[in-house]
Formats: sequence, structure tokens, C-alpha cells
Amino acid sequence: MHADISRDTYRPERHYSAVLAQQGRVQLDADANEQAAIQLAQARTVAADLIGRHGGPRDATGFAVGFVPGKRELDDLTIGGGRYYVDGILLDADRPAPGVPVPDDEARTAEEGDGGQDGEGAPAPAAPEPPAGWTYWDQPDAYRDPERPGDRLPAQFPYLAYLKVWERSVTAAEDPLLREVALGSAMPDTAARLKVVWQVLPLPGAALELETADGSPQNQDQVREAFARWVAAQEPTARMAARSRRPEHADEEPCLVRPDARYRGPENQMYRVEIHEGGTAKEATFKWSRENGSVTFAVDGLDGTWVELTSLGSDDKLDLNVGDLVEFTDTGAIGRGEPLPLLRVEELDLPGRRVRLSGEPERHVGRRPELHPFLRRWDHRAGGRHTGGGGTGGSGRPGQGAGKLRGGALRIEEGGWLPLEDGVHVYFEPGRTYRSGDFWTVPARTATGDVEWPTDAARRPLLRSPRGIETHYAPLAWVLSESAVTDLRLAFGPLAGPVPAASEAELAAERAAEEETVAAERAAAEAAQPPA
Repeated sequence: MHADISRDTYRPERHYSAVLAQQGRVQLDADANEQAAIQLAQARTVAADLIGRHGGPRDATGFAVGFVPGKRELDDLTIGGGRYYVDGILLDADRPAPGVPVPDDEARTAEEGDGGQDGEGAPAPAAPEPPAGWTYWDQPDAYRDPERPGDRLPAQFPYLAYLKVWERSVTAAEDPLLREVALGSAMPDTAARLKVVWQVLPLPGAALELETADGSPQNQDQVREAFARWVAAQEPTARMAARSRRPEHADEEPCLVRPDARYRGPENQMYRVEIHEGGTAKEATFKWSRENGSVTFAVDGLDGTWVELTSLGSDDKLDLNVGDLVEFTDTGAIGRGEPLPLLRVEELDLPGRRVRLSGEPERHVGRRPELHPFLRRWDHRAGGRHTGGGGTGGSGRPGQGAGKLRGGALRIEEGGWLPLEDGVHVYFEPGRTYRSGDFWTVPARTATGDVEWPTDAARRPLLRSPRGIETHYAPLAWVLSESAVTDLRLAFGPLAGPVPAASEAELAAERAAEEETVAAERAAAEAAQPPA
């Protein structure tokens, strides 16, 4: 969640069922967010327990997949409307109906008149009816591009069409309607939103490693089981720990914080450590933000390396400076989950609300205003911007800031404590794999001079899996050929049934009377039998 939150206090292992507000207390964002998380987890757990891993209501099961052959290798899939649940998460595949506009004055006058001459004044042709459902190419959050060969459906049959589901945060930088304009442009936006994202994607049959000799399944269950094994292999294995450590030369620093403080920052922060490029430790990189990655700047225009911003930051803490690393992205790039190169701010034009970047953004990003392009600031830098971070991080290695960047992000070094800044260190467990977008959050507090991170009885930091992204999957269809598509969806019926004609007590009395009658008849039959 790239949102401006103070911390994330939801811990399912504590088994809290509600957050209780107390009178006269300060209201915090973390309390309200935890209440929402508790209720959401309860509702989804109940749904998953009753439905199973995935399924849809019998009379409104969504995501029916059909194959549509196309030209120039641009085959397509139809995606039927309806509802479906994946791990208790509700998905809606219905396509919104377009609104009906009020006719303008000229059209209304023409309709009321005699139609004019030579066809002038004739009513405008009716807009074409929108399709009833989605297709593979126009599904709302997948952003498939026919110009990219990797986005096309597999040329070889069979392949699996499956659902990929996750949640992401949305702020006013992506959805301007979230901003209350009555507050004025100088005020920050208010609350962010969580959005459920679903995508219908193809998986080549060879990736399922089916056990049959010719690769063709014997039944639907075999495909589902093979897909479940593939899903298990997608789970991230990375684990990280965090701590704060008082630098060796802290006594030589100005007394801006407590002398014994391990966290040396002057303000409370919510550090976010996020994987940029995925893969093994040799391939993976990471980036970090002291504001949970929430410092964003909506983009109004792009001219080469110059970016025009809607507005600058509200203060020096939330502004851009020369040397900052930014991610130029938009809704489409976020939906695709592809890491983009981080660019350096080279020049500022404050009167014109423009910044010049170290390179031109990717050609497929930021050129479509309807995708709401924006800059996201990250706070790491090459060369070590570690105020009080220490030179080796306690592992004998150079600080993370002292190394070179790759694609604008920091290289992952496993098995040692890596300093971020102000005494905050992170540790990546050796021998793990990393997935782009996964993240950890580390609250740092000036009151304690420490970071909030779970420890054992000996106060050793514990290794934790990422806080997100939680990705969910479900199989939809096994596409055998252009004319053969096997449906893999599951459906459930309603639990409610008709009310019985009699009450439960009356039904129980009737059953007891029937049992007594049967017992009497059995006894009479036994008495009528002649003795042996």
C-alpha cells in the first residue's frame, strides 16, 4: 500500500475481533485501518470457508471464457460477466453500462423541427451498443498490448486461462475524483482506497508439467491439481529483518536527538523497503522510502526528459530536489507489475512546475492522460546519504548507499546488515528468491529512538515474509483448440431453502409417532411368529 499511513498494526495472529475507540483519546489512522482490515479478513475467511478456494454463484457465475480466432496471431478470449470468488475475494466481471447524456440544444431543436434540408438537422445516429462483457485485450486492469509479442495468447494449444487477483492502493494521483476540491489545491488529499485487481492471463500447457505422456489431461481435476502445484511455486521465499543501531561516532554528532537513541532521525517515519527487480540475489534490487512510497506528483505533460507536474510538494519534506530518484509510472504500468528504471532529477524549473530527468521515460508509459501518469519519489541515493547510518552496517561491508545502482535501484546483499539511513538497518536472508513489488514496512519512532520490529526473547530481530503483495489465483478454462474449451470454474448454490409447512416441534412429534408405530408393528409381527 503506497499510502501516507503512520504504521500498519493489523496482526492476524493476535486474534483481535474489533478496535474499540476510547473517549478523549487521539484518533490515529492505524486504528481505523486495523478495524477495516479485521472486518475484511473476517468476511473473506467466512466466504472462503463456505465456498472453497474459488467459485461463483450458480445463476451468476462470472468469467466464462470463450476462444475467438483472430488475424495476424491476435487471437482473443471473451470473458463473461458475473461474479466469482477467489480465496474469499469478490470479483465482478460485469461491464459497466455507459451513461445516457442529455441531448444538447442543437440536437433537441433539430428533433423538434422538420428535419431541415438535405438531411441537415437529422438526429445524430445512436451510439453503438457496448459489448456485454470483457475480452482478453480490453479487460480493465490487465493493459494488454497487441504490439508486445509477450502479451499475445500462446500460439500452441493447449493452454490454461486463469485468474490473477491482488489488491493495490489508489490515491488522488491516479484517481483525481478522490480529491475534495473544496479543500483547495494547497491541501493534501484525504483517504486512499484499496482496489481489487483481476486479470485473465494465459499459461502454456507445458508450464503445468502434466503427468500424461502426450501432455493432454485425463480430466478437469488433473488440470486443477497441476495448476495448484504451479501456484505454489510462485510464492515468494524472501525474508527480511530490520533493526536500529547507534552509530559508532554518534557522540560526535550535534545533539539533535537523544544521545542514546539508536534511530537517529529527527522525525517519525514509515520506511518501506520494496523489491524492484525480482529473481535471485544476484539479479534482484530494492528501493526504499521513508514515507512508505506515498510521495507522488501527478504529471500534466511530457516533453522528452522534461516533465510538467500538476503541483509541487506541499513542503520541503514532500518536495522534489536535484538528485532525487523517481519512478515515472502510470496506472497501466502498475497493473502490468513491470519494474521501470528509476530516473534521477537533474534540474528543477519551479515557476513552470517542471523537472528534468536523467533519461526519457519508457515509451509505453506516461503518454496516455487517461492512465494518470505520475512520479513516485524514492529516498535512496548512490554514494551514501546515510546520516548516522554507519559505514559498514555491522557486517564489515560498505554501506548500501556506497554501492552503484542498477536501473536506479540498490543491489541486494544477503547475509549482512545493510544501512539505510539514521541508524536503520535491514537484513536479507541468504539463499532466497525475490518478486518485484513485494515490500516490508518499518516504523521508526523518535520517542523510543528505535524501530518497531518483532524480536525474540533475546531481542534478536525476527525474519519476516513480505507484507505484500498477496496474489491469488484460480483456473478458468483449459483451451484445447479453437473449438474446444473446457470450463474449469466451480459453482455453488444458495444455502437458503423453503420454509417447512410445520414447525420443528411438530415435525419432531410426527417423527416420534412414526417411530412408535414402526416399533409396535415390529413387535406384533414377532409375536405372531410360531415358536421354533
